[in-house]
Amino acid sequence: MAIRTGPTLADIEAARERIGHVARVTPVYASETLSRRSGRTVMLKAENLQRTGSFKIRGAVNKIATLTEAERSAGVVAGSAGNHGQAVALAAREAGVAATIFMPQNAPMAKIDATRNYGAEVVLVGEGFDEAQVAARERADEGATLVHAFEDEVVIAGQGTLGLELADQIDELQTLVVPVGGGGLASGIALALNELRPEVKIVGVQAETCAPFAGVEPRGHTIADGIAVKQPGELTTSILADRLDLVVTVSDQEIAEAIVLLLERVKLVVEGAGAASVAALITGKVGGSGAACALLSGGNIDATLLIEVTRHGLTQAGRFLVMRTRVEDRPGELARLLALIAGERVNVLAVDHHREGMNLPVTGTEIELTLSTRDEEHCGELLVRLAEWGYPTERVS
Repeated sequence: MAIRTGPTLADIEAARERIGHVARVTPVYASETLSRRSGRTVMLKAENLQRTGSFKIRGAVNKIATLTEAERSAGVVAGSAGNHGQAVALAAREAGVAATIFMPQNAPMAKIDATRNYGAEVVLVGEGFDEAQVAARERADEGATLVHAFEDEVVIAGQGTLGLELADQIDELQTLVVPVGGGGLASGIALALNELRPEVKIVGVQAETCAPFAGVEPRGHTIADGIAVKQPGELTTSILADRLDLVVTVSDQEIAEAIVLLLERVKLVVEGAGAASVAALITGKVGGSGAACALLSGGNIDATLLIEVTRHGLTQAGRFLVMRTRVEDRPGELARLLALIAGERVNVLAVDHHREGMNLPVTGTEIELTLSTRDEEHCGELLVRLAEWGYPTERVS
């Protein structure tokens, strides 16, 4: 049996010609904020601005463009955590091919709705990508063509067109940081860049709770659902074993900070998987020096999750302060406290009274305040002032 080695540079260049009518050449932005945080020049490859919101459209269009007439008539099927499903749905619609997408039951609604809106039939099954992939294989056994998210030379060649773009766009590139799930994206890029720019160091990033390429057994949920693949493919594993210089992991806390930083300072909306590359850079896990590029692989974050991540990130940065204190349960006491806080240039977002079930004096009440502050230093200054004013405080977050 022939050894599978993945697509060649010629295959990837041919893919670029096939997908050009659908996929965009996405921009590269330099970021002063991230460069300062990382101590090196940092650029961002904004694939979150790609059609369907992620790089996946490249591989999907390339695969469907190579189908025979008989295969087109039978339709296509895919298993996806969300982004691949959207890409296959759009690529199939553009080619006039029927598509069925199997997605996890807890997939973000933004990704489910988008896939349906692109015209595909969506079937929800299982808890994650791996279960959706099993269901897709079973449907493919009935005659449809399986468009695998990563274990396919043609799909990998499509993703590899990103490597061609990066070689054209960044002359000074020394390190590329790529989110890794099943490995199709990293494989395609590595195959292209190793041929065109062999001096570029390629670093893969995985979520620390699901990092098979880093030798870590899956052990829980992650907000980076797009790279939460428990079992990468044999082909991608063999490619990346030779072509990745380093694999690092990042925590959900670090990913959340990167999402907020990108949103607030770079003005880009990026999902957890896409922000993993930035998280690795700003935490110093990538190593090396010189110009680095973080690939923002996708931007399809559920609005509810984005709100939760933003609030959490701002709280960790000291922008929100939740605290408890006690006041006498008499008219004017709460107003006095709030006036003192306002004098410290703090905005009060919420006030909750706790009386019942508390170990309080008969005439006392506990007040829980949610406050908007400038930063962690401002939080500390306020807590000191409250103690000076005679208010015992307990910081909740």
